[in-house]
Amino acid sequence: QVTLVESGGGSVQPGGSLRLSCTASGSISAIHSMGWYRQAPGKQREFVTSILSMGKTNYADSVKSRVTISRDNAKNTVFLQMNAMKPEDTAVYYCNAKVALPTAPDRFNNYWGQGTQVIVSA
Repeated sequence: QVTLVESGGGSVQPGGSLRLSCTASGSISAIHSMGWYRQAPGKQREFVTSILSMGKTNYADSVKSRVTISRDNAKNTVFLQMNAMKPEDTAVYYCNAKVALPTAPDRFNNYWGQGTQVIVSA
């Protein structure tokens, strides 16, 4: 089994910054990609950003100029640095990872964290 644990959520004023972390643990053979999604009240979950094991990144247009994703492969940890935050960034942020298990090293399974709340408000 694989567990993703997020941390770093909280409240911030507009224009402020926040850094989220997510660590994967458990029976892991390899991690193909890690990333972040978010779900605002009354809306569907949406993609924010992702990073492959070799470092290639992808960002949603809505956050591209304001966020940076990074990864520590040795610690199975991904970070999300958010700057110049806006009220519309308010959401529950979910960590996502595509992980291969030792029992099936050629197949990547999708795992989710439980989410961390981010509130941007004056």
